[in-house]
Amino acid sequence: MATRKIGEVILDVKNISLRFGGVKALTDISFDVREHEVRAIIGPNGAGKSSMLNCINGVYAPQEGSISFRGKTFSHMNSRQVAEMGVARTFQNLALFKGMSVLDNIMTGRNLKMKCNLLQQAIRWGAAEREETTQRQHVERVIDFLEIQPYRKTPVGKMPYGLQKRVDLGRALAMDPQVLLLDEPMAGMNVEEKQDMSRFILDVNDEFGTTIVLIEHDMSVVMDISDRVVVLDYGKKIGDGTPQDVRANPDVISAYLGTNH
Repeated sequence: MATRKIGEVILDVKNISLRFGGVKALTDISFDVREHEVRAIIGPNGAGKSSMLNCINGVYAPQEGSISFRGKTFSHMNSRQVAEMGVARTFQNLALFKGMSVLDNIMTGRNLKMKCNLLQQAIRWGAAEREETTQRQHVERVIDFLEIQPYRKTPVGKMPYGLQKRVDLGRALAMDPQVLLLDEPMAGMNVEEKQDMSRFILDVNDEFGTTIVLIEHDMSVVMDISDRVVVLDYGKKIGDGTPQDVRANPDVISAYLGTNH
């Protein structure tokens, strides 16, 4: 693990319950996330992991409970408000603009930083041109960090899947997030691609000090890179602690890990 200091609680999830009609997606879920840590959320398919991320970043409004960010408590915020506070998100199913270049895709992560209006940006004159130059320099640093310089001008749809996932990470990093929510960042990857993505996640956490909340099915990855793990099953929390604690938890073993772990 990277040598960085885990701080105070930055994100506090309290008693979140979420229903869709008569279906309970989440029931009374509570956990916290500390600054600079890698916090994993695991569980079987249908456990409520993505629903939990959607509550945190404002896509869903839970019927009960609250979420606190840096001590400020909210019953619900929309996605833009969450992003403006410094929370960025990647998605399990890539939401990239396949016909646009790597550079232009990652530039979309800077939209909230733009001060000029759309008309000024369209004509790219004066302040708008200077602003775009500044934002582009920031994006170039993200591209360098993720080691995708050779693909800067390549349409994303023509790139290998693993590199597309890296571009998705880059777009989120371009927002300068304090908290980065990663939804299955290694889904569909081969072993080498997973190793690369694990390294980048740890580097983001270490070099930028970014707090990471991670959903991931690959248990070896979770156990290797996480500081703490919360376990969901059928929308309920059944475990929470260090990877070692979770690995030894009988409820987790029964519901998810299996007796061979």
